[in-house]
Amino acid sequence: MINRIKALLGATRETAADAAPHRGFADLQVAAAALLVEVAQMDADFSAAEQAKILDLVRTRFELTEAEAESLLEIAGQKVANASQLYSFTRVVKDSFDHAQRVELMEMLWEVVYADGTLHHLEANLMRRIAGLIFVPDRESGEARKRALRRLGLES
Repeated sequence: MINRIKALLGATRETAADAAPHRGFADLQVAAAALLVEVAQMDADFSAAEQAKILDLVRTRFELTEAEAESLLEIAGQKVANASQLYSFTRVVKDSFDHAQRVELMEMLWEVVYADGTLHHLEANLMRRIAGLIFVPDRESGEARKRALRRLGLES
């Protein structure tokens, strides 16, 4: 009965992949990785460069082994495929990261966006939405973007 009420109110139904444990990963790790995957897939081209960038970022940020990073990426991909909205991911990030960590995540997201060397208009729109949902002001998101571009060697 509760599930039907949730469905009527627009809540997403829990699938078997959602109900399964995260193989030892914290909800925050899965949510952050899912946002990285969502950004990478936004332009309908999840390139090898974007995948490699995500693996590198989650391995470094969460101090994971290569195998753990690949497992986290797989779980994140499943979560994104089963999700109908960003809110579940951004809520975990907003509630778990302090402001500086949320800005750092924006920088990571910008690195993924530019991993293929281009900014697609759908990616730019998604980045604005994510920044708003995790309460990172436009100015700080723009600064994070510039740092990401410098790190990738795309801006002097």
